[in-house]
Amino acid sequence: MAEHVLTDTFFENLDLHPTLQQGIHASGFVRCTPIQSLTLPVALKGRDVAGQAQTGTGKTCAFLVAMMNRLLTRSAMADRKDSDPRALVIAPTRELAIQIEKDARAIGRDTGLRIALIYGGVDYDKQRQQLRDGCDIIIATPGRLLDYYKQHVFTLNSVEVMVIDEADRMFDLGFIKDVRYIFRRLPGRDERQVLLFSATLSHRVLELAYEHMNEAEKLVVETDNVTADKVRQVVYFPAKEEKMPLLLNLLAQHKPERSIVFANTKAAVERIKERLRKQGYSVGALSGDVPQVKRQKLLQRFKDSQIDTLVATDVAARGLHIPHVSHVFNYDLPQDAEDYVHRIGRTARLGAEGDAISFACDLYAMGLPDIEAYIEQKIPVESIDPAMLKMPRPLPQAANAAQGKDEDASEGAEESSTEGASTASAQGSAEGAPRKRRRRRRGKKPASGEAGNASSANAPQKASSSEATSASASSSNNEASSAQSSDKPVTEEAGDKPRRRRRRGGRGRGRGGEPAQDRNHAAAQGGKRKQTDADNRSSRGDSRRRGGSEVDKAGNSAKSGGSRQVHAEPASSGESKPKKKVGFFRRLFGGR
Repeated sequence: MAEHVLTDTFFENLDLHPTLQQGIHASGFVRCTPIQSLTLPVALKGRDVAGQAQTGTGKTCAFLVAMMNRLLTRSAMADRKDSDPRALVIAPTRELAIQIEKDARAIGRDTGLRIALIYGGVDYDKQRQQLRDGCDIIIATPGRLLDYYKQHVFTLNSVEVMVIDEADRMFDLGFIKDVRYIFRRLPGRDERQVLLFSATLSHRVLELAYEHMNEAEKLVVETDNVTADKVRQVVYFPAKEEKMPLLLNLLAQHKPERSIVFANTKAAVERIKERLRKQGYSVGALSGDVPQVKRQKLLQRFKDSQIDTLVATDVAARGLHIPHVSHVFNYDLPQDAEDYVHRIGRTARLGAEGDAISFACDLYAMGLPDIEAYIEQKIPVESIDPAMLKMPRPLPQAANAAQGKDEDASEGAEESSTEGASTASAQGSAEGAPRKRRRRRRGKKPASGEAGNASSANAPQKASSSEATSASASSSNNEASSAQSSDKPVTEEAGDKPRRRRRRGGRGRGRGGEPAQDRNHAAAQGGKRKQTDADNRSSRGDSRRRGGSEVDKAGNSAKSGGSRQVHAEPASSGESKPKKKVGFFRRLFGGR
């Protein structure tokens, strides 16, 4: 590019619409850049243009001014619907489309033209409604644009101006089929104007221009170098494991105001970002995995100097105008020579100075000869000082940040432990209460059972007190009353059959379903009969009594040791011992 960035062509000398002139003046544009001074006189006449210039030389402003002036000075087509756009701008990446839309709103602030920004990764229905409401200019990426077009949200029958920015990148990203699809659905060549701009006009780009453009005029800004003249380029040859300490030492040495570190893969971007963050740098990562809303916020923070270093893939290498980027680091040397030109084009924009530092490691060094052949110059090689390969100490703010993180982590751990202790105590109290109640119930049953057994044993002397005691036991004395009823003798005179034990039919009821009070009364009457008919018992009755005494022993053993295993011992007829709790299976089968 020429030594002077701006030419002697003034915007006010161009034949532009007054409202457009106001927007240009309000945006601070006074004189044209070389690409603008070449393309605007031709494009304002309505001719197709294929322009080539270095990145950062004002190509966006050139086609926006030409496009808006045509829309303001010419009437729309007669059969145009309100939802059909009059101009279409296609960009290969979302970030570039956002940048173009921002510049278009700044330049056309007083024109009244409606602008719609269409790209993927954001609200789908909101963008569709925006198109249905109608717009004059659509700035979009090819994929989302065709999605709405195939849904018949709008048509391309009224497009007067078609703009393709970064045409070479369209081929690289595989969008060329979509671009051709759009071209075939535009009005005829005589009814539309096509403006094509790129940093490099390769053969495939020129083929696209000649195929779909109407006698396009090729305009190239003559430069001595493909890259900007004020970019100081240098290359290092480190090993793969030496690149990280070299990068950290270079950042500490140059102290860049705002820098971008480029890597070839998303994994490398994340790894570099984490390492720089540990060293104390304010850093952000930009790659294809980052959601679109987060990308926009990250770029805005980088422009507002809230972030000092941006680590990115080639997503950020095209079309982004970020002012005051002083250093660009190629942590991984790009595999495509054109990507190298666009990467280092993020610095030294519009005549500013900048540094481009590249690392040619053993993985990517084979691409260096192609890069040097493409830019038509040798990149100076810088030797590596051994001291630059030692990992530097973290910045002071990194230690403070780490200490703050540790304090936060310890506070969080204390809070979590306190919450865990309170939760555990609450759970323990909640679980312990039923257990205590169960223990109290288990403790009451044997006591009441003993009282019931004692009253039943003393039934021959005090039958009335036995009946009162058995009646007061009620439902809480079910098991004890079952043991008492098991001792009732079945005599041949009475002709009673042995009662079979069944599972409890409900609370306060016996095994067979009868109320507990009736069962206790039967047990007391059985005790009376046992005393009066002791001399007239048969051998079968004696065996049944011995079985009952064994059941009593089993209940005593179960209460004392917690086991249901018992030892059969002969019952003593002289002493009346209190009856103990009887096991379940003993109550079922002990009387047989």
